[in-house]
Amino acid sequence: MTIEDVTTSPLPRLAPRRPESHKGDFGRALLIGGSRGMSGAITLSGLATLRGGAGLITLAVPRTIQDIVSGFNPSFMTHALSDNGEQIDRRAAKDVIALAESATVAALGPGLGRSAALMEFVAALYSSIARPMVVDADALVALSSRPDAFSQPGGLRVLTPHPGEFARLAGRTMPDAKKLAAGNDGDRVGAAAELAQRDSTARTIVVLKGHRTVITDGKRAALNSTGNPGMATGGSGDVLTGVITALLCQGLEPFDAARLGVHIHGLAGDLAAEKLGQVSLISSDLIDFLPAAFRSASHP
Repeated sequence: MTIEDVTTSPLPRLAPRRPESHKGDFGRALLIGGSRGMSGAITLSGLATLRGGAGLITLAVPRTIQDIVSGFNPSFMTHALSDNGEQIDRRAAKDVIALAESATVAALGPGLGRSAALMEFVAALYSSIARPMVVDADALVALSSRPDAFSQPGGLRVLTPHPGEFARLAGRTMPDAKKLAAGNDGDRVGAAAELAQRDSTARTIVVLKGHRTVITDGKRAALNSTGNPGMATGGSGDVLTGVITALLCQGLEPFDAARLGVHIHGLAGDLAAEKLGQVSLISSDLIDFLPAAFRSASHP
């Protein structure tokens, strides 16, 4: 299948906000993740979702870290999920599926942790939640063990793997992942598109992260030109998850939300590196520079 290259097409844009707008107009985001020792990941995603413009944000996290997460920022809500003292209990899936009914978009994975029980938890949510969902980090690792769930998502999905996570999802080896990360653009686009095409419902967008990140729905693809090596730091991917979630909340189609989100995320990194340098850049800096990145993208 020939993949249409839309790299040079104009970037999608958010519609101007009407004077009479209220928070409900800009979507309700439900972010699921976190575990003891990894409360920062889901918090970074939540903060990025706020800065990305979503109207209401709820972080569904293990009860054991709810107080920690809620203390990071007063602007988002939290929901305690049953846990085993460390991670979300698989029995919390019913609770999350019910919560998602009132959400506009869900995001799954930041700081989730790994276990056999979480593999079942992720598979249940992935195949049952009808709302659009951004899937990242440990949720991708869990999903790689359940190809049946991957091929039958409950709704529109945006997957954001780095090369290692991509290798697991695609059934490749870790040496393959290293070759892919350093490979030419054509190989990377082809591999990402092939993975998207494994969804028999044609509702999956793959964002293969790295230098010149690939965004594809299996029929068309774009390469991103923003970003820099300073963004190779823990939490950067969690911020991307939040930005894409926020854009979906505001009504962009999944491919457009992924493409604009990757651009904005990389641009925030470029602006941060210009001010702070690449060596000292940390993931929370990306959130600080999101406002400037959105302004720049709105007024090229």
